[in-house]
Amino acid sequence: MPKRVDHEERRAQIAEALIQVAGRRGLHAVGMRDVAAEAGVSLRLVQYYFETKEKLLFYGLQHLTDRFTARVGERLRAVGPDPGPRATIEALLLASLPTDEEGRTFHLLYSSYSILSVTDEALAAQPFIDNPDAAENAVAGLLRQAQESGLADPSADARIEAISLLAMTATMGTSILVGQRNPESAVAVLHHHLDRIFTA
Repeated sequence: MPKRVDHEERRAQIAEALIQVAGRRGLHAVGMRDVAAEAGVSLRLVQYYFETKEKLLFYGLQHLTDRFTARVGERLRAVGPDPGPRATIEALLLASLPTDEEGRTFHLLYSSYSILSVTDEALAAQPFIDNPDAAENAVAGLLRQAQESGLADPSADARIEAISLLAMTATMGTSILVGQRNPESAVAVLHHHLDRIFTA
């Protein structure tokens, strides 16, 4: 009896190969043949599942986002059963910083996707992310929750602080990638701003 193929598992395998090879060579330099070689499958199989490079890239972005969500979840589980607003925000922001190989790959590829979607018409025709304000809304909501519990500065504008924290983290991530600063100094800056917001 022939082995039944799990198509979603095969798609995930190919997407993971895309992330691995793009993390080494850069997203712009990766072709479907490179991904096939990395995954240990034929080029025809990659084309069967994704048809075009743009469809492969878009699926790869979704896979990258799923990996990031799992990374945040691991950080939160390490904190404990009830992490609270500050620890949750910290887990979200620190998970996106390139302080280890997984974070480096995420930041490099997510930044590459955003830049590529500006200049690649086929990729730009698809939504870059389903809910572009998801992270901003989540952080702002957690900040409001902290304010209501007396854990954060009540005079702070939660929305502006959320935007600032996310923008600062993204910029510091790039500065780590290019060697402008080390991960420790970036984390210290992030903690400084969280200490300012989360006042007793």
